[in-house]
Amino acid sequence: MGTMRITAEQGDLTTTSVDAVVNAANSTLLGGGGVDGALHAAAGPQLLEECRRVRAARWHDGLPVGEAVATGAGRLPARWVIHTVGPNRHRGQTDPALLASCFRRSLEVAHEVGARSVAFPAISAGVYGWDPAEVARVAVRAVRDTAPGVPSVDETRFVLFGQEVLLHFERALED
Repeated sequence: MGTMRITAEQGDLTTTSVDAVVNAANSTLLGGGGVDGALHAAAGPQLLEECRRVRAARWHDGLPVGEAVATGAGRLPARWVIHTVGPNRHRGQTDPALLASCFRRSLEVAHEVGARSVAFPAISAGVYGWDPAEVARVAVRAVRDTAPGVPSVDETRFVLFGQEVLLHFERALED
């Protein structure tokens, strides 16, 4: 096992060919807006069914902020979707450790299911109100810190919707 390759690119998570795509989910796991809505729409009804099963089996009150869980990926090119709930700044969830936990737990879950490549969005940078530059710094640091503990994961890609967010991630990767 070598070192994890960490890259950033502008793109669409719903068409990204990796073992696992990370969904910026809400705690209900029942779909929503943004990345969550796009992934559910592209994956088809199977994804929602699996999410319902996860809720019924373990996370009865919803997935906590900073936690992650894997499901199949329905019609997506990925094998798994790893759902994680980012902190919502508008609800006073301003602790970077919660945000870092999303990236760490997602990689740990990816390792558990045997994924070698993982694609992340900019968790909490959209409607949850976090500054994209801060998300980029926290995300890159969390992935680098977690890499030694998840040897099966050899590639992490940040697949970002907009050019501006991409620039923040490229800057964070250079530091």
